[in-house]
Amino acid sequence: MNRTGEGAGTLEEEAATTTVEEAIETIRQGGMVIVVDDESRENEGDLVMAAELADTESINFMISRARGLVCVPMDERTANRLNLEPMVRENTDLHSTAFTVSVDAREGVTTGISAAERAITARLLASPDSSPEMFRRPGHMFPLIARKGGVLKRAGHTEAAVDLARLSGRSPVGVICEIMKDDGTMARFPDLVMFAKTHGLKIITIEELIRYRNRKEKLVEKVAVVNLPTEYGDFIAHAYMFVLEEMKDKIHLALVKGEISPDREALVRVHSECLTGDALGSLRCDCGPQLRAAMAMIEAEGSGVLLYMRQEGRGIGLLEKLHAYELQEKGLDTVEANEALGYRPDLRDYGIGAQILADLGLKRIRLITNNPRKIIGLEGYGLEVVDRVPLVISPNTFNEKYLKTKESKLGHLLHLKDIIG
Repeated sequence: MNRTGEGAGTLEEEAATTTVEEAIETIRQGGMVIVVDDESRENEGDLVMAAELADTESINFMISRARGLVCVPMDERTANRLNLEPMVRENTDLHSTAFTVSVDAREGVTTGISAAERAITARLLASPDSSPEMFRRPGHMFPLIARKGGVLKRAGHTEAAVDLARLSGRSPVGVICEIMKDDGTMARFPDLVMFAKTHGLKIITIEELIRYRNRKEKLVEKVAVVNLPTEYGDFIAHAYMFVLEEMKDKIHLALVKGEISPDREALVRVHSECLTGDALGSLRCDCGPQLRAAMAMIEAEGSGVLLYMRQEGRGIGLLEKLHAYELQEKGLDTVEANEALGYRPDLRDYGIGAQILADLGLKRIRLITNNPRKIIGLEGYGLEVVDRVPLVISPNTFNEKYLKTKESKLGHLLHLKDIIG
């Protein structure tokens, strides 16, 4: 088994420079990589490899060095073909990990527990020629069913393993094992870096895999184009759908003014949906005034794009935003409220928005924003932000604390001292 692939480097090089492309190539060659999820989720690392290339050495390495549960993530189609039913009727797992009934290969194994026999079962699960009757149930290998859409729909190790196997050209079935420390507790990122150094492994994060797929795959589809006269001027509304979206009425809108082309620097505002602020005139935020000011700026420019993204409540949705408001009424600020509900301060993803702008033909943009992270987010997907255009909104009695929190904790460039005095 070639766990490291070619060109293994130092700890610093491996931890800092491993790319998703390198990880995919390692998987393709039969090696394994460490995949780390978000610190706000499990904050754990799993060994990941392609199931069709599992052997005694690789499974024994997982059992003896990583020490976690050895599982076999697979796409839904494979699970259905093998009649792998859910382990339980009601899944109460913290992250809804989709375990099926456990299995062993029926032929070529005795008890099914040895590293060699678990490798046989893993390879059989990955084989396109396998069938349900080739497995005994229950067994010692634990299949997991990945969500359709992979890490773009669920940022878990199950989906990451299936994505990596598929991207490497292998069967969409992986083998994973959580990495534990010598004392039996879960290894966190510093421990995982040391584990990688010791064993010559590469590390990637699920976040990096998400960005990779957003860059490499076309994930948006234009579904409608209409004229949209507004009180700010005439626009053309381009409606886009995320191809993996389950809610078919969740449409992102690009309001285009005038002529835009790759050769021109376009004035662009990427605005996240806020029903309470945009439509109902809520004074708790600055979203409504920002939306109206941006449309007026683009109209005055004579050309540009306002991209209206369906990412309510910085990505947590309307109901959870209202729950956050309840917590804010008890004294928490907007960041603390999100964290109390179990969310990061900002869950928005700019990959889909960047793809929409690219589909419209934009390459170089002047971005209307006070949020430097939005610039980084869009540039990470190939757009060049040549200028940041500030959006100055005066605070009111109801949103002053909210704006101060955005400035102090989220890094927004609001210059409130200059505005308030």
